[in-house]
Amino acid sequence: MSKTLSYVHGASGQALIGQTIGQYFDEACARHAGQEALVVRHQNVRLTYAELRGKVDALACGLRRLGLAPGERVGLWSQNNHEWALAQFATAKAGLVLVNINPAYRRSELEYALNKVGCRALILSPAFKSSDYLAMLADLAPELAHCEPGLLRAHRLPSLEIVIRLGAERSPGMLNFSDLLAPPGRDELADLAELGEHLQFDDPINIQFTSGTTGNPKGATLSHHNILNNGFFVGEAIRLSEGDRVCIPVPLYHCFGMVMGNLGCITHGATMVYPSEAFEPLAVLQAVAEERCTASYGVPTMFIAQLDHPDFAGFDLSSLRTGIMAGSPCPIEVMKRVIDKMNMREVTIAYGMTETSPVSFQSGADDSIERRVSTVGRVQPHCEVKIVDNEGRIVPRGTPGELCTRGYSVMLGYWGDEAKTAEAIDKAGWMHTGDLAVIDDEGFCNIVGRIKDMVIRGGENIYPREIEEFLYRHPKVLDVQVVGVPDPKYGEELCAWIIVREGLRLTEDEVRAFCQGQIAHYKIPRYISFVESFPMTVTGKIQKFQIREKMKQTLGLLDSATA
Repeated sequence: MSKTLSYVHGASGQALIGQTIGQYFDEACARHAGQEALVVRHQNVRLTYAELRGKVDALACGLRRLGLAPGERVGLWSQNNHEWALAQFATAKAGLVLVNINPAYRRSELEYALNKVGCRALILSPAFKSSDYLAMLADLAPELAHCEPGLLRAHRLPSLEIVIRLGAERSPGMLNFSDLLAPPGRDELADLAELGEHLQFDDPINIQFTSGTTGNPKGATLSHHNILNNGFFVGEAIRLSEGDRVCIPVPLYHCFGMVMGNLGCITHGATMVYPSEAFEPLAVLQAVAEERCTASYGVPTMFIAQLDHPDFAGFDLSSLRTGIMAGSPCPIEVMKRVIDKMNMREVTIAYGMTETSPVSFQSGADDSIERRVSTVGRVQPHCEVKIVDNEGRIVPRGTPGELCTRGYSVMLGYWGDEAKTAEAIDKAGWMHTGDLAVIDDEGFCNIVGRIKDMVIRGGENIYPREIEEFLYRHPKVLDVQVVGVPDPKYGEELCAWIIVREGLRLTEDEVRAFCQGQIAHYKIPRYISFVESFPMTVTGKIQKFQIREKMKQTLGLLDSATA
């Protein structure tokens, strides 16, 4: 008797959406015109679907007025705000490729991102938390101080011509975002509508940077079809409908915010609620209670922070029904508390990756708590998944192997990198995730590990090689290895083992100072250890697992799953 193989496909009677984001957005705004579409509490912004359409059309026309043509790249470097949502939909309507830039990025990362994909325009917030975005950009492009707005010629950023800043103040060489919201003329709107007829749903519309094992981030390029459909089917899984109000405290630069959040809402006539510019547990609790949110999103650490807030008991969360927990494994006790204390009876777990738009597995609202915690659910509609061994052969059910996915959600490729794309997506169209997974007889999937040495810190994916390559630049560093070690708060924290060049001395403070302002704060190793050598195999391959075990013993750490 032949064994059932680890292959599943999401057969569905619900057709894929065959429209561009702009076409679908216009119809949704007409259908739900009087409904509240967007609530941004920290900016005191409330827009109905009709009002949102008006502002998006104005911005799309404003961007075209600057001479930006379909296919050109527009970077967006900002925390969560209403301008982010406007830019997301306006770039889609104008056929421009929105390039999401992580708000935690610093100079070297910003420079790399803008140049890698050739951004002609950049929309940026003046500052956020400890990041002075204007100062960082001025460091990279001092020519801004003396150029006409829209006519930048910067030596280090050769493709960047147009810089658009948020806020009321003026900055030399920059346009203001509000200038682009001037009411468009009838001819401009007609031109925008005509353009919309020519755009295709397979056109690239979004680039999201995802760190790679080779060090520098890769630009995962996604189409209208990729992200519009994924947003829709993720919303279907949590039974979103018109009148639902979704609290979105996750970052918009990430798929969780802009796809599962914004597009999930738009495709169901629901309301997007942004509680604050970055996650704050109190702001989320206030937003849910005062806006009567019916759904809330987050990674497990976010839900833990809300449940453990000293004022938690004072908030009426009875309006909540559902939501999504994703980004890292969810402890069963946390899931039980979210269901019992936050009334999220239908909360689901989702799994995916940026390269697959992002979700490929999601639990169902009716699945048992045990299923929702021990697995990432079943395959999403219209997606295929297989589990393969080292030789690429499908393994029997219940056998671990690499998770590969195929279907509408697989990215177009890595921007400007055919070789890396070919490594990730094989000739049959399968995206190789690098995750080790098991699929059981009922089709439920469990992620059991990572083939690569990726570290997940509080929902942020960090690839040690990127940090290693940056630290190699330090003149005193001979060699370095970075691993993840368990942490009760973030799941994992970074640890760097450094071999210092002979005759030189290096301190932890020097290493951290070298990182400050150059790489995102969450990529700076928490633990730094200076060593004489690394544990190696006979063939000279470094054994990272030994470094990890040694640090766990030295620091007295337990795995977060057992802590």
